[in-house]
Amino acid sequence: MSDIQQFLKGHGITEVEALVPDMAGVARGKVMPAAKYAEDEGMRLPESIFLQTVTGEYPSDDSSIHPSEIDIALTGDPNTIRVVPWAAEPTAQVIHDCFYDDGRPVPMAPRYVLRRVLDLYAAKGWRPVVAPELEFFLVEPNTDPDYPLKPPVGRSGRAEIGRQAYSIAAVNEFDPLFDDIYQFCEAQDLDIDTLIHEEGAAQMEINLNHGDALDLADQAFLFKRTAREAALRHKMYATFMAKPLAGEPGSAMHIHQSIVDAKTGDNIFSDAEGKPSALFESFIAGLQKYLPSAMSLFGPNVNSYRRITRYHSAPINVQWGFDNRTAGLRVPVSEPQARRVENRLGGADANPYLAIAASLACGYLGMIEGLKPTAPITGSAYDLPFSLPRSLADALAMLQASKPLVEVFGERFVAAYCAVKENEYETFSRVISSWEREHLLLNV
Repeated sequence: MSDIQQFLKGHGITEVEALVPDMAGVARGKVMPAAKYAEDEGMRLPESIFLQTVTGEYPSDDSSIHPSEIDIALTGDPNTIRVVPWAAEPTAQVIHDCFYDDGRPVPMAPRYVLRRVLDLYAAKGWRPVVAPELEFFLVEPNTDPDYPLKPPVGRSGRAEIGRQAYSIAAVNEFDPLFDDIYQFCEAQDLDIDTLIHEEGAAQMEINLNHGDALDLADQAFLFKRTAREAALRHKMYATFMAKPLAGEPGSAMHIHQSIVDAKTGDNIFSDAEGKPSALFESFIAGLQKYLPSAMSLFGPNVNSYRRITRYHSAPINVQWGFDNRTAGLRVPVSEPQARRVENRLGGADANPYLAIAASLACGYLGMIEGLKPTAPITGSAYDLPFSLPRSLADALAMLQASKPLVEVFGERFVAAYCAVKENEYETFSRVISSWEREHLLLNV
């Protein structure tokens, strides 16, 4: 009996949610009777699920997919099977990897893109260790997209009207919700470290404990789903939009990353004397050189670039510094064995598989090329010029022009990703906003 079959039997599972994260990090798949799922421990879906946009459309140029829209085989990863704690019936969820019938992995699958980058590290005898931090807003239910979002009412009967960074009382306003979130996370073995109130009104941050990169990407993917489900139970929304509220800070997904020797477990960012190593500096330099070209993987939506604003708790460049939160790359205070880099560029709306893959890829290229970073900044990085693309269109063009990144991620993935995101950008460009009607209708 396989591990998956043992889990289904041991937990009395009657239904299985077979999941695969798409380009946007949205859960696609099927809901199947447990007995049926156990026969194959997988499913078949059209390869085109990776070409679907967030609006449900497909790029008009379908050169990135097989012209006959072939099916692909999805195989459940037994390391990812978990209960679905909010389901009415005993239900399990499994994350899947994707293959063609000849056994080749599907290059457009975001989970494979991360595996591809991790294989590069493994070939060098290195193992990445990551810890994502996810910010999100709680908002009142909003069924009319023309109306701005509002903070929800807490147990005091009042909504937040000001910023409450690190406030315990502000977190306590939503204790019943967070009790459910913690219970759901524990049931799914999602390893939460801390919960804090961030700067924005009803903006929260959850930190996941450090560990294996693929496992942490899985946990981040499942946590988003968990937070949204728990919030709905309390008649509110949890949103991971990068910039859902005008006048409030955006929501980020910061990625702490270090690299250890696969055999010894020693942190290669520190030398024998405990000082920053040459590889540490090259990793930072790789991030500085390649992150702007990889920005579309950290800011995958039109809304993502509203967050990248000077003096609004989001980086505008790839400066780095020791314990400097104005910089895009922060090196926290730590012991030599815990030396790490915090990449602060990503929005909470990023696909965790692709954002982690992109961050590690940029650092890898820096180490392979032996790059040298700029001097660490000691003042405010906000006072320096922008060095990041300011729109999704510019970011996609930079990704396509970066041969080293295209080689690391794979040509077919980059072509498919850009086709999807360009379609979303063009769809957005056809929308006339309320700002345009307000300021241009009678004045120009």
